[in-house]
Amino acid sequence: MDFERRNLRPYAEPVSASELCNETVYFAVNFVDDEMLIPVFETVVFIGRDLEAGDVGKVYFQDVQSYREGIRYGQNSEDEWAKFQTGSEDQLGHIFVFERALDVLIRCSARRNEAGV
Repeated sequence: MDFERRNLRPYAEPVSASELCNETVYFAVNFVDDEMLIPVFETVVFIGRDLEAGDVGKVYFQDVQSYREGIRYGQNSEDEWAKFQTGSEDQLGHIFVFERALDVLIRCSARRNEAGV
């Protein structure tokens, strides 16, 4: 299998708050270690801004599985489960569109190779 050659920038390119679109899938990439060798990759859906009274500059994401099952923020049903995440729109350094998340993982792969992992 051949894979497209990529020119990677030396830095991550997360989505900006102004680029977020409701009901759009994004990818959260975090690392559990300081060396950035162990990634955690999660698919999320952006569900909106400032959804609670008193919110200012908060963004909300939901896990893609529960979103696809029709569960929505604010619905309270004991049968339904969902994982919601919220944070400041100024702290989106871990949220990416797919291609930029892939770049982060490719750079991680290179670091792992260098570290002999």
